[in-house]
Formats: sequence, C-alpha cells, structure tokens
Amino acid sequence: MARHLITSALPYINGIKHLGNMVGSMLPADVYSRYLRQRGHDVLYICATDEHGTPAELAAKELGLPVDEFCAQAHDAQKAVYDGFALAFDYFGRSSSEQNVEITQHFARKLKENGFIEERAIRQVYSPTDGRFLPDRYVEGTCPHCGYDKARGDQCENCTRVLDPTDLIEPRSAISGSTDLEVRETKHLFLLQSKLQHEVEAWVAAHEHQWPQLASSIARKWLTEGLHDRAITRDLDWGVPVPADTWPELAAEGKVFYVWFDAPIEYIGATKEWSDQDPENRDWKSWWFDVDTDVRYTEFMAKDNVPFHTVMFPATELGVREPWKKVDVVKAFNWLTYYGGKFSTSQKRGVFTDQALEVLPADYWRYFLIANAPESDDSSFTWEHFTATVNKDLADTLGNFVNRVLSFSRKRFGDAVPAGAAAGEAEAKLGEEIARLLAEYEEHMEALQFRKAAAALRALWSAGNSYLEEKAPWLEIKTDQEAAALTLRTAMNLIHLYAVVSEPFIPTSSAAMRGAFALENDTATWVTPEQARYLTSIPAGTPFTVPPVLFAKLTDDDLDTYKERFGGEAA
Repeated sequence: MARHLITSALPYINGIKHLGNMVGSMLPADVYSRYLRQRGHDVLYICATDEHGTPAELAAKELGLPVDEFCAQAHDAQKAVYDGFALAFDYFGRSSSEQNVEITQHFARKLKENGFIEERAIRQVYSPTDGRFLPDRYVEGTCPHCGYDKARGDQCENCTRVLDPTDLIEPRSAISGSTDLEVRETKHLFLLQSKLQHEVEAWVAAHEHQWPQLASSIARKWLTEGLHDRAITRDLDWGVPVPADTWPELAAEGKVFYVWFDAPIEYIGATKEWSDQDPENRDWKSWWFDVDTDVRYTEFMAKDNVPFHTVMFPATELGVREPWKKVDVVKAFNWLTYYGGKFSTSQKRGVFTDQALEVLPADYWRYFLIANAPESDDSSFTWEHFTATVNKDLADTLGNFVNRVLSFSRKRFGDAVPAGAAAGEAEAKLGEEIARLLAEYEEHMEALQFRKAAAALRALWSAGNSYLEEKAPWLEIKTDQEAAALTLRTAMNLIHLYAVVSEPFIPTSSAAMRGAFALENDTATWVTPEQARYLTSIPAGTPFTVPPVLFAKLTDDDLDTYKERFGGEAA
C-alpha cells in the first residue's frame, strides 16, 4: 500500500472560516484521507493555522490583545470548529511554532547560500501618522486592474492579481485610515524566482498531467507572465525572524519573513510538531526529506491559493537544493458563493462554520458541501438547494431506508436479523448493481472527483430503495414470511454496506448505522465491489437496534428561519 501525505491550505488565523473555505480545502482533504485509510493506506493528513502577517496583528490590535495571545485563542477556537466537523487531522499545528521557525530559517539560509536570495534597497510606503513602514496588507486602496476599491497591498481579492502596495490607486493606511503616505527607502530580502523560472517550468510540465485543469491553467498563466523576484521580508512585529547569524543588520531592524514564505513551509513544520510529540515512533523526515517514491503528496486548496503552491513554494523547494518532497497532485477548487455573492462577515451574509454547527449536525453540511463541491466552476449555496438536498438525499433516500427496514423487521420478526429464504434472482440483480455502483464510487474517489463520487454514493442508496419497492416486504409478509425475511435481511446488509462506504462523507451517521448491529467482530474497514455483490456481512440471528432518526427533514418554517438569520438572495 502507498503512503499518502495530504495537506489542505492553512486556514488563516483571523476569524472563523465560512463554508466556502471548508469545502475548498479541509473537508475534501478529510474525505479523501478517510477513504484512503479505509482502503488500508498509510495516511498522514497535516494542517495548521496560518498565524503570521498583517491581519493577525490588526485583529489583535482591534481586540486589545498581544498578538501571540490572540493567535493562541483563535487557534483553539478554529480547532474546536474543525473537531465539530469531524475533520480527522493527524495533526493540526501552528505556523508560529518553534519547528516552523527553525525550518523556515534553514530554507532561507540555504537559498542565500545557493544564490537565490539577495538583499535589495526598495522604496516602501511609510505612514508618518502611524510612525512606521506599512507592509502590504497595511495598505488598502483601489486595484489598478479591476477597480475594486478594497484591494490590499499584496493581492486583490476580487480579481486575484498579485499586487505591491505602490500599485494601488488612492492608497490609505489600514491602521489609521490616513492617506498621508510617503514612499521611503528600506532594505528587504528578495527571492530570485526569475533565476528558477526554467526549473519551475520543467517541474510543472512533469506533474501537471495529474492536476485538474484549474490548477494547471493557473500555474501556466503565472509562468507565461514570467516569475518575478519577490520580497520575502516585511516590517512587522510578529513573524519568523530573519536569522541574525545570516543577516545581522536586517535582524537588528526586526525584519520578519513574509507570511507567504513561511506558511507553506509550515506543512513541514507541522509534521515535525507531530513527530516531536512521539519521536520514537514518528519520523517526520520519512515523509518530507529524501523520501522514497512511495510517498504520494496531495494538496487541497481553493483557486486563490494555487499560484503559491504550484509556482512560489516549488521555486523555494527547488532553490534549497535539498531533496524535499514536492507535491504530486494539486486538487484545486473554485469558489462557493452565497446566492451568487460573496460570503461577508461585516455584512452578515452567508454561513460560517461555527454557525453551521449551531444549526445542524456536521454530517448534513459535510454531505451537501461535497455533493456540490465547486470543482469545474463556482457553485452557489442557497438555503432552498440545501434543504432540498437534505430532504431528498439524506432524510428520504438514506435515513428513511434505514428506519423503515429496521423498524418493520423488529415489529414483524423481533430484535435479530431474520433468516428467511435463500437469495434469488432479485438479490442477484441487486448485487450486480451494487458492485457496479461501488466500483464507480471507488473510481471517482481515486480520481478526486468528489461530486461524481457523491452521485455514485447517492445511487448506491437509491438502489436499496428500488429493491425495497420492488420486493415490498410489507406485502410479501402477508403470503410468504420467508420471502419477506430474505428481503429484510438483504436490506440490513445494505445498511451495513452503506455504513462502511459512506463513512468518508458522513462519519457520525455511518457510525450510528454500523452500531445498529451487534456483530461480534465488525472489523470491515472497506467492502470491495466483489464482496458487496453477495450482501452477506450481516448473518441471520445478529441482534440489532433501531437507531434514532439519522436525518430530520427540514420544513418550510426551517427554511424561512435560516434565510431570516443568514440572509437570502443577494441584493
């Protein structure tokens, strides 16, 4: 079995994330990790909070907290939400960790040693009102490319173009709002990406055939425009310090590394955090440094993160001239919108992950988000679509099937799986269909096609309902109890199958389905299509219970309540 290293884009420390952030990175990574573990692979799923940069400082300042204290609290708050979503990270670290500082500084030293970092004097925005140089995100203004009036000095959120603060039209300080800004000279470190252009192009060419078109097209666009040397230090109080043994003057001035230099290195740093907790049994270098070819590395991220992971971080890794593991597959996602518009904290539009868990359990969200993942293009969240999906797929197709089968069997045959007749033509036909659909499901999961995988899973659930309607045990029992018992026993085997193969999508509900049966040794981690064909994992005589309703149907009143609280159609 292969070893699978999986990372999802680090959620930024500044605030609880919305549903679009969840479906564009962490949730699909979790679904894929769970699936691979079930198939017997050695999986390491690593994530962390991205804690450096100007927004962290600004948020801490607004709350009157020291920035390290703010980040510690925010990390714990985010981790609690991800636990609520049942995200099964192997480790969820922090980019402010000692391990990340150590490895980031090592990377910088090596890049300088190899001629890929140089010190340059640049002209930078200075605010006399604030008495300081303003790093990129401390400057706001109008994007020169698309006219968006809230663009930041590092990137325009609207058109995703990378910017410098001096590019902005009508710039202003994000601290004081002052437009009294000057441009003064200061020194910073630059990563000489232009020297690495051809190496990055060759690396992308060798790997992009494994990426979705979204990821490869963004990488190609950046490479076509040419890689530019980029400043990788900032004038901030919070960040990975420039090492004094290498750049004493800059260190004395308090320069720190740019967040987009140290954040991707935190994938490695967090793995070392994980390893350092149990160094006798965990070896972080076996995943990242001079690794065997059996490690397959998959990254999950939304499209705005793609340039940094397909161009900038690979350039960094290549320039270090050490055998660091580079990504094999970049699974990129488009954006999830809210009624076609942006999620907005300030305007109270859209659903954020902590609020989602206040409304309904995690499995409702997990299933809906993956079934509607923005893979080929942007997708829109609406409450109408959400309630319809929950009611049709989860409540009616899966939940109702489980409840009616177990309740009817208990009522007519007692609290153990009935024996009944031997399987016949209908069961053979069902087995063929189940095997075909399960193979399709596996194929889509292996290809990271999550919407298609969800459709195949939904079809598996529907196949059980079609079988039940065809056999109609509530009629069979009137004339042939053995035939009715066979139908119910077969349906119970379907429930157990659903429990196993649905686990990546709806882990809590899957555990409830599996727990309904008192099997002596329920060790099934996966069911292959060939095994599923026979539907014999739950033998006659197995005690069972009827679990509580798995998924409650959502009413028109629920819909109205949700829209009133979170906002409806975009203005």
